[in-house]
Amino acid sequence: MNDILTEKQYQAELLGILRDQNGYTIRKATDFDRRFAIDRAMLFGFLNDTQPETMEKLKKLHKERTEETIVSFINAECTKKRGSLLEVLRHGVEISGQKLELMFTKPATTFNKDLMRKYEMNRFTVMEEVWANDKERIDVVIFLNGFAIISMELKCNYAGQSTDDAIVQYRTERDPKSRLFLFKAGTLVNFAMDLHEVYMTTKLDGEKTFFLPFNRGNGEGVNAGAGNAPCEDDYPVHYIWDDILTKDTILDLISKFIFIKTEEKENENGEKEVVEVSPAKDKLKIVKRPVPLNDTQPLWTKSPSECSDDEYKEFYRKVFMDYKEPLFWIHLNMDYPFNLKGILYFPKINMEYESIEGVIKLYNNQVFIADNIKEVIPEFLMLLKGVIDCPDLPLNVSRSALQNDGFVQKISDYISKKVADKLAGMCKTEKEEYEKYWDDISPFIKYGCLKDDKFCEKMTDYILFKDIDGRYMTLPECLELPDKKESEEATGEDGEKVEAEVVEDEKSSDKDKDKDKDKNKVRKTIYYVTDIQQQSQYINMFREQGMNAVVLTHNIDQPFINQLESKNEDIKFMRIDADITDSSKEESTKKEKKQNEKDAKTLTELFHEVAGNDKLTVKLEVLKNEGISSVLTVSEESRRMQDMMKMYSVGGMDMGMFGSEGETLVLNSRNELVKYLINHRDSEDAKLFAAQLYDLAVIANRPLSADAMTKFVARSNEIMLKLAEK
Repeated sequence: MNDILTEKQYQAELLGILRDQNGYTIRKATDFDRRFAIDRAMLFGFLNDTQPETMEKLKKLHKERTEETIVSFINAECTKKRGSLLEVLRHGVEISGQKLELMFTKPATTFNKDLMRKYEMNRFTVMEEVWANDKERIDVVIFLNGFAIISMELKCNYAGQSTDDAIVQYRTERDPKSRLFLFKAGTLVNFAMDLHEVYMTTKLDGEKTFFLPFNRGNGEGVNAGAGNAPCEDDYPVHYIWDDILTKDTILDLISKFIFIKTEEKENENGEKEVVEVSPAKDKLKIVKRPVPLNDTQPLWTKSPSECSDDEYKEFYRKVFMDYKEPLFWIHLNMDYPFNLKGILYFPKINMEYESIEGVIKLYNNQVFIADNIKEVIPEFLMLLKGVIDCPDLPLNVSRSALQNDGFVQKISDYISKKVADKLAGMCKTEKEEYEKYWDDISPFIKYGCLKDDKFCEKMTDYILFKDIDGRYMTLPECLELPDKKESEEATGEDGEKVEAEVVEDEKSSDKDKDKDKDKNKVRKTIYYVTDIQQQSQYINMFREQGMNAVVLTHNIDQPFINQLESKNEDIKFMRIDADITDSSKEESTKKEKKQNEKDAKTLTELFHEVAGNDKLTVKLEVLKNEGISSVLTVSEESRRMQDMMKMYSVGGMDMGMFGSEGETLVLNSRNELVKYLINHRDSEDAKLFAAQLYDLAVIANRPLSADAMTKFVARSNEIMLKLAEK
C-alpha cells in the first residue's frame, strides 16, 4: 500500500481496494437520493435483473409510477415504528401481492444454480463525498443493492487527525434525523476510522452518541492491549477491507448476526413500553480463529425421547436468533413411505408490532437447500419457524419441477397432517395448556383452515372461541349454548298473561312430515363481538338475558367465519349488534304494538332530518331494561357487504358512504326520555333530544365522525346549560 499522507489519499486508496480487491463499483455522489438514502439506479438494476417477472407484474399495475411506488413503500416499511432497513433487507417486501427480495445470501451449496445466479447479482457499490443534506458531506458511504448500509469518516494520522476527530464530527456535525442516519431506517453502522484504530456506532444521538472500539487488540496474553497491532506491509486497520467489507461478510452480518436489541422501560408517563437499545454496550471482538458452524448431529436427527425442553429451546435460539421462547414445537420423525425429519416451532409474536413471517429451512441429509420452499411446506406453515430434512428431495430444487411433483405434495400433506394431529391432541388431553397458547396460535390455525381444506376438516372441532367472560369453547360447545329465551305464555289485548295451548292440525302435521327435512332445518346462530369496549352496551344486554357471545377481534376472523358458514349450512354467525333479540324485549299487546308502529311513523321524519339519513329505519320496541333509550342495529348482511366494499375501495373514496345501509334505530318505548319525545315531538327541543338519542345510539355502535363528534359535544353542553338554567 502506498504511504497515505492526507485524508483525500486515504479515501482514494480505500475506494481503489474495494473496487479492485472486493469487487465493488464506484459510483458518483450525484447518484445518491438523499430523500430515501438510496441509489435508485442500482436498486432498480438489481430488481430488474433478479426478479424480472415480478417487476413486469408491478409495472402493469402501477405503470409510470412503479418506481416511485416501490421506493415509497420500502421507505414506509423502514421508517414505521417497528420497521427497519435490517428487516426489509432480510425479508424483502410485498407490494400489491408481489414479493420483492432486496438481497440474496450465499447458498450453502452450488447445486441451486438460480440462487447462485441471484446471489452473484448482489450489487456492492461505494461513493465518496456524499451529501446527506445541504450542510453535511460524508467521506465514504457503502451501498448494498442501492441501500446505504455503512458510513465512514476517515482521518489520517500523518495529517494530525485521529478517530477522536471523526467521533466528534459524528456527534456534533451529523444530524441523526437526516434520512441517511435515521436510526433503524438509515445506515446499519457508522465507522470512525484512522490508519491505526476503528470505532463504530449504530445510532447517532448527538453528544450522547455511544461509540464502541472495533479493534482486534494489540498483543496476546498478559501483554495484550487496546487498539491494533502494527503491520509490516500494511496498515493496522487492514482487516476492515480484507475481512469486514467483503461481500460475503456483509451479507452474513446482515442475515445472521446483526440484531436490534430491545428491552422494557418506563416512559415519561410511567407506562411500560418496549424500546430499542442500540448499540449494545458490550465490547466487540473480531475472532480470527476457525469456528465450527455446523453440528455433526443436529437436534432434528435425534429421537424426540432423547431431546429435553432445554435442548429444543437452545436450538431455537441458536438457529433463529430469537430470544423469546417458542410457545411449543412439533418434532417430525417419519421413515415410511418417505424419510422425513424436522422440528417446527410455534413462535410467540407481538401481533401489534411484528410482522407475521417465519422461516422454514429445508435440508437434504443435513445439507441446506433453501428457505421457505412453498411447494414443499404448506403455505400457512410459512408463519412458523423450523427445519425440515428430507433425503428423498433432490438437491437441485427447481420450483417448476416441484410444482408438478406428486411426491412433494405428499410431503406437504404429511406435514400439514402432523401439525393438525398435534394440535387436536393438545386440545383433547392438555386443554388448559392449549387455551394458554390459543391467542398466540389462533391466526396460524385460522389461516391454515382458509388455505387447506383437509387441515380445516381436521381442526374445525378444535378451534377455540373466547366468550365475553373470557372462557374458551370449541365450535361444538358453542353450538350447545342455550338459544334465546322463548316465552311460553301469551298475552291478551289488555296485556294480561294468559295460558295458551298449541294445537297442531293432524293433517298439516302429516304433510309436514312428508316434506324434505332440510327445508325445515333451522340454522344455529352464534353471536359474536368485534370490539368489547365499543359494543359494551350490547354485551350488557346479552348478559342481562343470560345469553353469550364469542369474541372475534382479529382481521382474519371475518373470512374465517365466512368459510365456516359455507362449510356448515346449519351455522350462522351474527354480530351482537345486528338485531335486538326477542329475549331483550317485553311481550306487547296488540294495542301496544299498533301504538308503537304509529309513533314510529311520526318520529321517522324527525330522525331522518337530525341523522341526515333518509334510509334509516326507526322502530319502537318495549325493551326490558328501562334505562336503555336507543339502540342502533345494522343487519349482518349489510354490514358484511360494507366491510367488503371498504376493503376493496380505491383511494379517495368517501368511507362515510358505507355507514347508512341497513341501519335501524330502535327506541325503547318504556324509557322516560323516549316517552317525552313522543309526547312533545312538536316542541322546540324535539330536534335537540332526537339528535342526542341518535348520536348516543351511534356511539355505542361505532365511532362518530369528526364533524358528528363536534356537534355531539356542542349539543351536550347546550343540554347541560338548559338543565342548569332550570
